[in-house]
Amino acid sequence: MSKKTIKTQPEVLTAHTPFTQAYFHGTKADLGLGELLEVGHTSNFGKQYKAKYLYFTATLDPAIWGAELALGKMRERIYLVEPTGFIEDDPNLTNQKFSGNPSMSYRTEHPLKVVGEVTVWQSHSTDQLKAMKDGIAKLDAQGIRAIE
Repeated sequence: MSKKTIKTQPEVLTAHTPFTQAYFHGTKADLGLGELLEVGHTSNFGKQYKAKYLYFTATLDPAIWGAELALGKMRERIYLVEPTGFIEDDPNLTNQKFSGNPSMSYRTEHPLKVVGEVTVWQSHSTDQLKAMKDGIAKLDAQGIRAIE
């Protein structure tokens, strides 16, 4: 698994343009601009262990799934995030059903900085959400869990 290097510049020199890669993080956490998501907090998924990685994506659909499947009762949210260190392909999705990383999903041990929020997005249908939750429950019953 190769690691990608993200070079960051000082805050005052950071420019957001339509040509900069956008990354998304779906959750039910209420975060503000400039806040950092960091490892070590309780995971939004599964057995809710302390998270060793932060997961994010360069496409909107996986972020929507992240928001919809996150545990908790708070509002589903999708944040635009900026990695602050090394990122790598998410092994839970890379080379699973399809070769490579078509969902453009990643993980990192470094903080993600909240730089915006997607406020208008289309949820998956009730049937799609039920099928996904049923599939996750079936895998859990078989003892198959996400790679950490």
